[in-house]
Amino acid sequence: MLPQENRDLIDVRPDERFNEDRLAEFLSGKLDGADQKMTVKQFGGGAANLTYQLSFGGTREYVLRRPPLGPVTPSAHDMAREYKALSVLHQAFEYAPRAYLFSHDESIVGAPFIIMERRQGIVVRRVMPDDYAAFPDAPRRMSEALVDALAEFHAVDYAALGLARLGRPQGFVKRQVEGWNRRWQHAKLNENPNVTEIYRWLDEHLPASAYSTLVHNDYKLDNTMFAADAAAKLVAILDWDMCTLGDPLSDLGTLLTYWTQADDPPHVKMTATMPTAGYDFLTRRQLIERYARKSGRDLSNIRFYHVLGIYRLLVILQQIYIRYRRRQTRDERFADLGLVVEALAKTAIQAASGEFE
Repeated sequence: MLPQENRDLIDVRPDERFNEDRLAEFLSGKLDGADQKMTVKQFGGGAANLTYQLSFGGTREYVLRRPPLGPVTPSAHDMAREYKALSVLHQAFEYAPRAYLFSHDESIVGAPFIIMERRQGIVVRRVMPDDYAAFPDAPRRMSEALVDALAEFHAVDYAALGLARLGRPQGFVKRQVEGWNRRWQHAKLNENPNVTEIYRWLDEHLPASAYSTLVHNDYKLDNTMFAADAAAKLVAILDWDMCTLGDPLSDLGTLLTYWTQADDPPHVKMTATMPTAGYDFLTRRQLIERYARKSGRDLSNIRFYHVLGIYRLLVILQQIYIRYRRRQTRDERFADLGLVVEALAKTAIQAASGEFE
């Protein structure tokens, strides 16, 4: 069995390569150990931003992150934003890896990029890693750790870290609804009555945002990393390129969007990014109740945030799908995303009617 830290690593995909010599020359003298020989591998699990492991002399490792290939929405793959957050957030929030360097020079790897700390641990995706076979309560521990860390993150004093200008919390939720609608209009292949109905429902049920905190904006199980032990301790939270200031309940809505239960219908399980059956993860209702206890916040409008999370996800996948259809990426994992978008539209309609509560 491969060491866990190497299981997600693959050789760099042919269409996602860059000039490694140019990068090595740029990094020399800027990072500890970067004067040694550099080798590059790619993390193969992600579907959007491209992430690479840089190893120097076999002794120092870093992570390079850059936006995906093809035209992208800058606000959704903002390396400067990710660097701004992660260069300081680690001081107050232990699960945020530290960012060391940002470059906007696209001549180096083909896009703006950041270099950040390499954390070691397990990323749980659709199949439960064998490491947890002897720990049947690991899924419950992971569930609790996810909620507890989210509540802790939302309590961070962002002004004290110099992040008071990271976003505009006033009007955050309305901008989210309108922004994702605009992205859908640009990425759609044809009209979709269900998507139109979801947008209409969201627009008619806009809540008055009661809180303003740091928001991760893509909080889910496979954007986190856990230790391979009985405690299943949270090691890191990943993918911070959309971090901003806004309504914290949007993060909880995102978590609910990606969360799958054993009793979910097949079209919901179709979009699962986590193990779907036979494991003692908390239910969505239990996630909500635990967050309410930990944060002290009123969650009476959580249905809205769940539907918003589903709407957001279907638009994100449509944006990836349209890049595939236009041959701006040749990753065959994206060939069936059109069917997934249809399934999500159905799920959002059901969530709006309260079927998943």
